[in-house]
Amino acid sequence: MPPKRVVIAISGASGASLGLKALAALPDSIDRHLILSSHAEIVLDKEEQAGITVHKDEAIWASVASGSFGVDAMMVIPCSMNTLAKISCGIADNLITRAAAVMIKEQKKLLLAPREMPFSAIALENMQKLATLGIIIAPPVMAYYSKQESLEAMEDFMIGKWFDLIGIPNDLYERWQ
Repeated sequence: MPPKRVVIAISGASGASLGLKALAALPDSIDRHLILSSHAEIVLDKEEQAGITVHKDEAIWASVASGSFGVDAMMVIPCSMNTLAKISCGIADNLITRAAAVMIKEQKKLLLAPREMPFSAIALENMQKLATLGIIIAPPVMAYYSKQESLEAMEDFMIGKWFDLIGIPNDLYERWQ
């Protein structure tokens, strides 16, 4: 069953447009919530879109920080190494990390799209620890088998794969035949 309520969090700034594009691609039938880190806010000239609830990262009392609110899935796109490390260590000092901690304790789907390359041994250790807990680690990695011919098509492929991983039906990319 597809999720009914989804949070997309944008941490850091590099790749923030992917998080916004994923948010825009969510079906209207999904209750959509957006969390922007303070660093993402600096880079993005954000506009509130119809049907999307926007939360400031310092608002740790927001609805998405409570297990009783009933978020079905959360994606952190992009996920900075700082945010990844905090989630891995259980540090919940802002809304993104608090909402992620709620997803972990409630055993809900949490997808992290780490954006740094190459990954340090520390980052890989944090990813491995989270993957052991069932957290989906899915960096924005290009694929060639679906023959994307533009950056936009490559982004659609990545977003489509992320949606697949959390159970959102989509036709954002050509599937393997």
